[in-house]
Amino acid sequence: MSLLVGLVGKPNSGKSTMLKALTLADVKIANYPFTTIEPNIATGYVTTTCLCKELNVKCNPQNSECKNGVRFIPVQLIDVAGLVPGAHLGKGLGNKFLDDLRQASVLIHVLDCSGTTDEEGRPCKEHEPKEDIEFLEQEIDEWFYAILKKGLAKYERVKKYEKADLIKIMSDQVTGLGITENQVNEALNISEIEEINDNTIKKFATVLRKQTKPILIAANKIDLPEAEKNFENLKKEFPDKLIIPCSAELEVALKLADKNGLIKYSGSSKFEILKNLDEKQSKALKLIQNVLEKWKSTGIQECLNRVVFELLNYIVVYPVANTTKFSDHNNNVLPDAYLIPNGSTAKDLAYKIHEDIGKKFIGAIDARTGKRVGEDYQLKSNDIIKILTR
Repeated sequence: MSLLVGLVGKPNSGKSTMLKALTLADVKIANYPFTTIEPNIATGYVTTTCLCKELNVKCNPQNSECKNGVRFIPVQLIDVAGLVPGAHLGKGLGNKFLDDLRQASVLIHVLDCSGTTDEEGRPCKEHEPKEDIEFLEQEIDEWFYAILKKGLAKYERVKKYEKADLIKIMSDQVTGLGITENQVNEALNISEIEEINDNTIKKFATVLRKQTKPILIAANKIDLPEAEKNFENLKKEFPDKLIIPCSAELEVALKLADKNGLIKYSGSSKFEILKNLDEKQSKALKLIQNVLEKWKSTGIQECLNRVVFELLNYIVVYPVANTTKFSDHNNNVLPDAYLIPNGSTAKDLAYKIHEDIGKKFIGAIDARTGKRVGEDYQLKSNDIIKILTR
């Protein structure tokens, strides 16, 4: 299964606009709560410097794209229904929201940083964005807790237990969340649980959520009044969280203008006007340019890149068949770029490419050095690898 990034947040925070900004997918966007009922799924792209320039070759990507030396690698995005306080008890769209997130590896919390919507997404003035951060994480923790408690109910009064039994019980409960037994064991060690009761299960649920569904906060609507002040307050209030200022609406406007040939825009802090614009268009682009100059970008691409490369700690590797030409069997140069967790081995990459290749794996060759490496070789970012099979 490909990497799945969940877009979460309260209603009317800009989640669907964020999805459109990242993908230009045709999604329903409206200024009222619960516009999204069924989850929207689309393909977005993380960006990294392609190896074509370093190697001085002309690449021919197959599973990704290369534009002016930048490799665009696809990931799946899911935009789910808005979350409100009490969702785990059935409020709003309740557990439907939470269940839609089961297979997401990481979450982007699209936050209305302007403070112009209340906790249920209704228009208001001077709402505290920090309250949205607190309630959303609490709701997801409660969801984890409810799942864990169902399987552990019969053990709640036990004071002593075998750790292996506990790991097995908890792992069985969270399999549907895409969580492995190793992740359960790691979270259990961090939790330092000595006995099982409501408090320790809740503590474990929070630790497990942080370990397996890390959250980046996209401080959206940064172009609106009050957003900058709120953003600075959030950085002070939550110094350990990754908070990125952004404007999904401006990114959509720029990409649509680029798509329609009005401007040339590549996701940076600048754009080039290609056609004569009317007064309204010129005024809008001038306002957008002011925001870009202040914040260096709309922040949208940065959110996706950092959630994958920083929070998930993924790296990019390039499998090839010919280590001299850096090509596949069809002479496509640097054909594929794979996103894999840091710490993955050459054998992990073989299984990532195809299960049969993983089963027949006997070794690999580092194309940069020409040296053969074994199944335990830990891949590095931008490695070029030839998989050897029997």
